[in-house]
Amino acid sequence: MGRVLRWSWLLGVALMAPAALPAGGADRRQPQPRRRAASGLLHTATDQPLRLSPLAVAPRMSTLKAGSSMRLLRRWSAVDGQDWLHVQTLSGDQRRGWLRA
Repeated sequence: MGRVLRWSWLLGVALMAPAALPAGGADRRQPQPRRRAASGLLHTATDQPLRLSPLAVAPRMSTLKAGSSMRLLRRWSAVDGQDWLHVQTLSGDQRRGWLRA
């Protein structure tokens, strides 16, 4: 009888204790979003196609002329070793797209 009572108590505590805690434990602070360090402006040396996604076969959104200013948002390395840059143009309508590095 004592063994059944002990296991019932343990099961009751195990089922009720997590319901009293907030998700993530006792920490009530919201996690702060991580920001990447701001980078300087980039300029294209030659005409470059601005693509919809980081794939060589992705549709071309437009072509950036040589000397176009842009801001680097992120860098991505493909499985084949090709590096891609996610950029935002700083002139006109401020489009975002991918350039092959």
